Amino acid sequence: MPSTHDLLPVKFKILHPVWEEHPLRRATEHSAGIDLRACLDQDSLTIDPGRRAMVGAGLAIEIGEPGIAGFVFSRSGLGARDGLTVAQGVGVIDPDYRGEITVCLLNTSCEPRTVTRGERIAQLVFMPFRAPEISIRAELSDTARGAGGFGHTGNL
Repeated sequence: MPSTHDLLPVKFKILHPVWEEHPLRRATEHSAGIDLRACLDQDSLTIDPGRRAMVGAGLAIEIGEPGIAGFVFSRSGLGARDGLTVAQGVGVIDPDYRGEITVCLLNTSCEPRTVTRGERIAQLVFMPFRAPEISIRAELSDTARGAGGFGHTGNL
């Protein structure tokens, strides 16, 4: 079990009664993050193929250390098995954001997919980040790669 100095202090504000039915906790002792649940007021929500849906997670957070942000990732089983992924790839929860965490789910499958109330839909992982010091320049340094991109280095 991680010692208390290994744990990141995060305050959670519960915004939806789904969390009374499913207590907020890590799934296992060594889970990297916390599963976010579909906090629906109805029993379910169907997402058509190729469509997106905004699903509230019923939580707001306050991260207790500077230089840490929350990152919302797809759940591997939901994405691989059902084709439901976080629409933008990874959602970023800035450390100064205090509103409800919302997950934009994308149905990448060819069939309608149904999300049920309380279902685990994404995972929230806390990681360090470095904010940029912005410095506008007319020129940037040269490299061997230069401006080559999108396959510039080959396939193998």
